[in-house]
Amino acid sequence: MIGGTEMTKKIPRKRKNTVEAEAEKGNTEVGVEVEMQGNEVEVEAKRNQVNIKMKVKKNQINEVEVAVKEELTVLKNQKNGNIAPAKKNLESVVEAKLKSVVWQKIKATVFDDCKKEGEWKIMLLDEFTTKLLASCCKMSDLLEEGITVVENIYKNREPVRQMKALYFITPTSKSVDCFLRDFGSKSENKYKTAYIYFTDFCPDNLFNKIKASCSKSIRRCKEINISFIPHESQVYTLDVPDAFYYCYSPDPGNAKGKDAIMEAMADQIVTVCATLDENPGVRYKSKPLDNASKLAQLVEKKLEDYYKIDEKSLIKGKTHSQLLIIDRGFDPVSTVLHELTFQAMAYDLLPIENDTYKYKTDGKEKEAILEEEDDLWVRIRHRHIAVVLEEIPKLMKEISSTKKATEGKTSLSALTQLMKKMPHFRKQITKQVVHLNLAEDCMNKFKLNIEKLCKTEQDLALGTDAEGQKVKDSMRVLLPVLLNKNHDNCDKIRAILLYIFSINGTTEENLDRLIQNVKIENDSDMIRNWSYLGVPIVPQSQQGKPLRKDRSAEETFQLSRWTPFIKDIMEDAIDNRLDSKEWPYCSQYPAVWNGSGAVSARQKPRANYLEDRRNGSKLIVFVIGGITYSEMRCAYEVSQAHKSCEVIIGSTHILTPKKLLDDIKMLNKPKDKISFIKDE
Repeated sequence: MIGGTEMTKKIPRKRKNTVEAEAEKGNTEVGVEVEMQGNEVEVEAKRNQVNIKMKVKKNQINEVEVAVKEELTVLKNQKNGNIAPAKKNLESVVEAKLKSVVWQKIKATVFDDCKKEGEWKIMLLDEFTTKLLASCCKMSDLLEEGITVVENIYKNREPVRQMKALYFITPTSKSVDCFLRDFGSKSENKYKTAYIYFTDFCPDNLFNKIKASCSKSIRRCKEINISFIPHESQVYTLDVPDAFYYCYSPDPGNAKGKDAIMEAMADQIVTVCATLDENPGVRYKSKPLDNASKLAQLVEKKLEDYYKIDEKSLIKGKTHSQLLIIDRGFDPVSTVLHELTFQAMAYDLLPIENDTYKYKTDGKEKEAILEEEDDLWVRIRHRHIAVVLEEIPKLMKEISSTKKATEGKTSLSALTQLMKKMPHFRKQITKQVVHLNLAEDCMNKFKLNIEKLCKTEQDLALGTDAEGQKVKDSMRVLLPVLLNKNHDNCDKIRAILLYIFSINGTTEENLDRLIQNVKIENDSDMIRNWSYLGVPIVPQSQQGKPLRKDRSAEETFQLSRWTPFIKDIMEDAIDNRLDSKEWPYCSQYPAVWNGSGAVSARQKPRANYLEDRRNGSKLIVFVIGGITYSEMRCAYEVSQAHKSCEVIIGSTHILTPKKLLDDIKMLNKPKDKISFIKDE
């Protein structure tokens, strides 16, 4: 038992201001020291006896989180026998599959394309490419590629006419206009020459504008086809949260905006497939709305066009992979349910913004980034909070006993090894303190209000209680939550929604009574507007609820019995059990799906079939309107269970219940035109 709760009982369900880093790589020494002084960052690098000193205004970096946050550990020469960090680096490369693939592609198509030995460049990024680079590399990686300064293209900058500039930007009017201002005329050019790399296809009008204005100053102008963010090793986003409004708002005046969003999303999804070297069979969920169908048709057409144009790619026909496109309304329950796995629970209950967790230790306020570079976070993020609370203290005891055992040895070699391991021990302990604080903060919230809610939510979501008995009266299950004054309105709204989902819609009279009794008239659209996602609210739907996979034999926790729908879909897709009427293909002749890894003797092998088998099949999932952290977890769980198939899940953005309810509430309100729609 943890904190006197029953949640641990398993049942068979029947910026750190100073970073000093030294790296040894052959005979090359690299020393990096970063100090924040007021509003400036000073970076000193010594490389091959060349001293470079640069000052970068912190406000110019803006969102560029690729500043050096960690020690630079290039340890190819393991003269001292310290192999642990090298092993860790290898493991992190294996873990961060999608991020690694994206970085290698950027390295090959951008940096290797314009790199010259001993030459340093200034790099210009816009808002999207800042997030893209921050997700897959660090400032130390950019230093190795000859980048001295990273600048925000939107900001005013001092000219550095003796240096070349590398522009990595999106093909939008805003970014192109900023580039053109840097090269207004030869006498006013801010930089010596320009190398331009666009994330995606550049419209002809923008290309011609560049060509007419400053073609003589440009050494390269290329499109690299990476227009998505690798959020995690098996998760990507298109970084277009406002697409939710345009896809689901009932306002007929948004039709043009919706079409533009659909086109832009299709272009971005094609770059996901291209980066993974896949030309998948495209399928979509035919209900509840037609957004998935429209987007799937666009993606199929653009994939066909891409592989006709892309001369370098060896893949022309369909590969043994699938792309599933789904509307957000397919599983409303998983978006509002309280999850008790570590990552989903933390992002739901705590004010974590931009993956930054703030906490207090020893009376001091500190910050920690929850990222995949933290191997402990990767190890425990998908585990139940009860397991996490048991595991972290065990790890701390292990480190303590290891240190004591080492300290008992007094030989010179033993002391040398101990000195080498001390930073590693400190780093491990720091991580464990962070995650212990994070887990305790989650548990404090849980004990305060959430524990009682969870039982109600699970009973409503599943229609059965922990003993497997059918819930006969859903309203009787709901009422104690509505009458409890300790629950805030947001939690009550989530419970009401689960009640409505459980009975597949309700009457107008019943809904009005619920809203009035709980006094949530101002937030009633958080409930009513679900109908725009194709979810039955009023009146009650006569169609039966979709059948769920029987998971009664699986071991689980009493307060975590619900399994997201997406897991059923992933497993059925891999086992080739998806109904072709409910999940039609867009292409007329898709390649034979072989997600389970079985090989048919009749199947005629293609030229790259062996390569496909070596890499394993891929199931790529895209959800229009956001994914939850619990759905992200399912991609890892299914990949782990089906070794022959890797599941990669993505969406327009990542949801938390509170943010989603705010977005739902806004659907029937007017919205100004947004800036990210791709230029005509």
